[in-house]
Amino acid sequence: MGAKKMNVSVIATVKNEEKNIHLLLDSLIEQTRLPDEVVICDGGSTDNTIEVLLSYQAWLPIKVLVVPDSNISQGRNQAISAAVGPVIAATDAGVVLAPYWLEELVRPIEQGETAVSAGWFEADPYTDFEVVMGSTVLPSRRDIDPETFLPSSRSVAFLKSAWEAVGGYPEWLDFGEDLVFDFALREQYGNFPFVDTAVAYFRPRGSIRSFFRQYYAYARGDGKANLWPKRHLIRYVTYLVGLPFLLWLIWKEKVAGWVMLFAGTAVYCQRPAQRLWKNTWGWRPPARLRA
Repeated sequence: MGAKKMNVSVIATVKNEEKNIHLLLDSLIEQTRLPDEVVICDGGSTDNTIEVLLSYQAWLPIKVLVVPDSNISQGRNQAISAAVGPVIAATDAGVVLAPYWLEELVRPIEQGETAVSAGWFEADPYTDFEVVMGSTVLPSRRDIDPETFLPSSRSVAFLKSAWEAVGGYPEWLDFGEDLVFDFALREQYGNFPFVDTAVAYFRPRGSIRSFFRQYYAYARGDGKANLWPKRHLIRYVTYLVGLPFLLWLIWKEKVAGWVMLFAGTAVYCQRPAQRLWKNTWGWRPPARLRA
């Protein structure tokens, strides 16, 4: 069956993104399939974000909404409500979209195969630290099951009617809202086709402090939404019980403690280390070992 071209609205939320929003907008201009409209909800920027957005109206059909003090879910819902297209493609400020992102992402929907299409995301590091951070915390394609993969809302498309059917993004949740939305869509429509060529590139956190601040926010969101309780339980038992026990064992039985610490670290860090080794291919040996 041939694909039926449908109007597509790209939506995103922003707040104080004057230094980064051009990355997203420039990559939208370079798409092989241009969006029919771009709806961006601003959560109350105090910088020049809105001025930057409006300056791009010469190249993109941008509609700007201003909803001060809105969270991400509220902003996305406002943008989708204002969108006129039957197909919504969601992304984030600051990302760089692959040139075929929109064309590839909406194809399964236009072909009538699905109501939801899951895109992919990859790190776009600028510094050595960001290479390490991206390799450590982000999965690679081989780490995920395409049949059950839940997309980030920096790279996902869905019918507006599907968004309406599940009640939109959960506005009571500040972080992790896209996974709750994914679960609702999957319960309603089943598994989504995984389009790994629809890639959104984003910059990882640039410091330990900003990473832990993000980790805390998402862990809090997961707890509020009761997401991954078993995973978080294992993680906290490891940090709060296992690690202190190993440190005590090192103090009491030095050899046995060090052996167990190194063995446990090797198992826990195996996949991140493999990703890091691959992502630093071509680096000089001292820099690679330091990473």
